Amino acid sequence: MELKVQLLNDSATLPTRAHDGDAGLDLYAAEPAHIGPGERWQVATGIAVEIPEGHAGLVLPRSGLARRHGISLVNAPGLIDAGYRGEVKVLLLNNDPAEIFRIQPGDRIAQLLVTPFAAIEPLQVDGLSETDRGEGGFGSTGT
Repeated sequence: MELKVQLLNDSATLPTRAHDGDAGLDLYAAEPAHIGPGERWQVATGIAVEIPEGHAGLVLPRSGLARRHGISLVNAPGLIDAGYRGEVKVLLLNNDPAEIFRIQPGDRIAQLLVTPFAAIEPLQVDGLSETDRGEGGFGSTGT
């Protein structure tokens, strides 16, 4: 399967896969940014993508940025629908309490995972089937 990618400016980098068999494609910054402690920043990638019909693009955080710098995505995962043709932008959040995080064009800032989805239709019902778990939610399996 192919992912059509349009480079929107000279600072844009085609998404890449770090290793054969990796699920995600690395997304790169197309502009400099500095994110202070506790701040969030919208970073342009300089690309637009054509997600295939029946698929969704999920913008996911990079584990190395989270571990080394406390960088996460504000809306993880970000969702790119098949009909969207605008620039992919990444909403980064600096969770470090003291350090400014600096980004230069060409830095890897997130990952893109393209995945199929089931096109479901909501159906209102009076009740749901019973399960062993029932309504057990957050923390229901212990600490």
